[in-house]
Amino acid sequence: MALVAAGGAAGSLGRWGVAAALPGGAWPWATWTVNLSGALLLGLLTGALRRPGAPRWARPLLGAGVLGGWTTFSTYAVEVERLAAAGRPVLALGYAGASLAAGVLLAAAGLALSLALPRALPRALPRALPRALPRALPRRRP
Repeated sequence: MALVAAGGAAGSLGRWGVAAALPGGAWPWATWTVNLSGALLLGLLTGALRRPGAPRWARPLLGAGVLGGWTTFSTYAVEVERLAAAGRPVLALGYAGASLAAGVLLAAAGLALSLALPRALPRALPRALPRALPRALPRRRP
């Protein structure tokens, strides 16, 4: 549970950063960006975690946690509704349909890419994270 919470906090902060960095407008670029990149990354992660020896902590931390916090279905739904309520039903339907279609395609592409990579590469990332995370986190003072 702690892994999911920590990963979710990190993913949510990243999503907030993307929303702050991307311009607003008729098309919800920030949500589009995080949801589609999240679909691709989840496909890659799913393939990597299928391999023997994948660490058990990687799925809750990276999948449910980081990518669960990074992506957002609720904001996507609100944005579709807002586009429709603003008198832009074609744009709302286009955004809804394009998000769904592109998300499924990118998740499948990520999975296919991950399964096609050499065996050592997908296993290297989850094994490197436990060594990298302690260095990235602030140290406690005694």
